[in-house]
Amino acid sequence: MAVHEHPHRSSGFHLPSLRRNRTASASESAVSADAGTHTARAYALASLRLLTGFVFLWAFLDKTFGFGWATPSGKGWIDGGSPTKGFLGSVAVGPMESTFHSWAGDPWADWLFMLGLLGIGLALVAGVALRLAAVAGTAMMALMWIAEWPPAKHLSDGTASMSTNPFADYHVIYAVALIVVAAAAAGDTLGAGRLWAGLPFVRDHSWLR
Repeated sequence: MAVHEHPHRSSGFHLPSLRRNRTASASESAVSADAGTHTARAYALASLRLLTGFVFLWAFLDKTFGFGWATPSGKGWIDGGSPTKGFLGSVAVGPMESTFHSWAGDPWADWLFMLGLLGIGLALVAGVALRLAAVAGTAMMALMWIAEWPPAKHLSDGTASMSTNPFADYHVIYAVALIVVAAAAAGDTLGAGRLWAGLPFVRDHSWLR
């Protein structure tokens, strides 16, 4: 006697397989989307790192050679000019006004400021020692913020300070950018961060990352 399979019974065996395929496809799409988001985030942070690094590095180069942007030609550090005398000497507001005046043009202040700009700029562009760069850069930005003292509406002589915000000026933005790229290990993309992190002395001292 011939055994006839019920048509519904045969088709029923394929339904679980279809559901599994659809679930797998959805999972693969989610993984692909997550990977794409991670890649976009990594490149965005790397771009922030490189642009911020160029700000510091360009400031060093312009103040050293006097390219004619912030530093006039012939007034660069290499020509005998002082990178700190003009800025610190012109501070006209804030709790450290007299202190900055006493620092203006001192060799130690010039060297510390310029080495800071160079070191932070190179670290950010290369994607290495980002934690050190973040600490040094944040300290530098804090001092420059105090020198300009955004909370003040008027300078010591009574003229308007031209401050547009009592707190969040560009120094704060740069400091936050430094902290973000260091916390996110943004040197791993478009940088030598992974190679740097793999060095034995860096592995043994994580604060060097």
